[in-house]
Amino acid sequence: MNGGLLVAGTTSDAGKSVVTAGICRWLVRQGVKVAPFKAQNMSLNSFVTREGAEIGRAQAMQAQACRIEPTAQMNPVLLKPGGEQSSQVVLLGRPVGEMSARGYHGGRQQRLLGTVLDCLAELRGTYDAVICEGAGSPAEINLRRTDIVNMGIARNARLPVLVVGDIDRGGVFASFFGTVALLSPEDQELIAGFLVNKFRGDVSLLEPGLDMLRDLTGRRTYGVLPFRHGLGIDEEDGLRVSLRGTVRESTVAPPVGEDVLRVAVCAIPLMSNFTDVDALAAEPGVVVRFVDRPEELADADLVVVPGTRGTVRALAWLRERGLADALRARAAEGRPTLGICGGFQILGEHIEDEVESRAGEVTGLGLLPVRVRFAREKTLTRPVGEALGEPVEGYEIHHGVATVGGGEPFLDGCRVGPTWGTHWHGSLESDGFRRAFLREVAAAAGRRFVPAPDTSFAALREEQLDRLGDLIEQHADTDALWRLIESGAPQGLPFIPPGAPA
Repeated sequence: MNGGLLVAGTTSDAGKSVVTAGICRWLVRQGVKVAPFKAQNMSLNSFVTREGAEIGRAQAMQAQACRIEPTAQMNPVLLKPGGEQSSQVVLLGRPVGEMSARGYHGGRQQRLLGTVLDCLAELRGTYDAVICEGAGSPAEINLRRTDIVNMGIARNARLPVLVVGDIDRGGVFASFFGTVALLSPEDQELIAGFLVNKFRGDVSLLEPGLDMLRDLTGRRTYGVLPFRHGLGIDEEDGLRVSLRGTVRESTVAPPVGEDVLRVAVCAIPLMSNFTDVDALAAEPGVVVRFVDRPEELADADLVVVPGTRGTVRALAWLRERGLADALRARAAEGRPTLGICGGFQILGEHIEDEVESRAGEVTGLGLLPVRVRFAREKTLTRPVGEALGEPVEGYEIHHGVATVGGGEPFLDGCRVGPTWGTHWHGSLESDGFRRAFLREVAAAAGRRFVPAPDTSFAALREEQLDRLGDLIEQHADTDALWRLIESGAPQGLPFIPPGAPA
């Protein structure tokens, strides 16, 4: 078998990443050797593979759904926004420079098509099936000429396309119809049908609309997935985090001890790998929220300053908002703060940056005895170590090189009293270390909080992926989906006018 499928969406956040992971987990449970693929990803949440390549976290989690190790081939092009106008381009896991959106879409993107197709061909030669994820919408007609992630890849690799729509937003029928009707005849030949995501209520009430959609487009609906809380895998874009929301909507058990532990995450600009705090949110009795005002730190037992693609910009933002003064006051009062990656650099004494912001020398918050110099070469590693008497694993993604001049050693960073700093992402996913760290935080905060003795973050993630597989197995027409993956789009699909504009 040499099967394949492209999961496209009517919009961004329609559920492409979740559906792709669900299909991958369903297939692997059927004994199929399957891999994920996303030609081009724009995300500030990334991961480091074992060979030291940087890819989007969504593809890393989709690889876990496939029960395989992620590789650079699964996400050959990663764009990491550095603002509204430019992004760092990461090619096959390594940064190759900064580029404006105009410059990228003006020619560079199309030149990457050969690399993208080579990676997809390599995966298809290794696995029985490759489930590809699109980006945004395939009907972005202003970008179709240089597209390498939606219909551009589908046309070149002859992949059938399943279009996912989020019915919870409303307008899903118009979105399905309009998506097809704005594509060229050649592109429309590959649009096999639709998948409704996040439906609430009685499916029988939806069925007349699905029948009419089939009459209008000649294309069937492959399933209606019900709305389920807490099913999002690692998010692609930290710029769209709700500042008032919790990290996950899923219900967790009540606290083991007498108190809860309140964690405030500073929602700094260009926030990256905010998924670091998911492991905290999974702990019974730990309440995590994102904040952007100093008064919101008042009742926090722990403040996390997360990673960022703009350390100097985030530092200025903290000062403008009054959060910098609030963080200094916390340190003076002996209240816990954790800085991760860019957040660690912000807590230091001095930053020298001629690479990321080109701001030169900048004074940090001075809470840790650390000096940071930005190097042109990016550090991409998977360190293993020990802290608080427990084994820890993590991954590093940063240009800043830290020189530690004091304090207690802490995960290649340092600790001064209740202020910790490290470049290690993902360290809180190590269960023993996370429990030991939370005990220290609770003691410093004066809370009678007790970490649950049996919370396994890896097991919770596996359960989540199994729930995604269950959704596909129980609410999609898996026989029809299998035929689509194995044999391609049905023949003779009708053209829906007007088609793509000239």
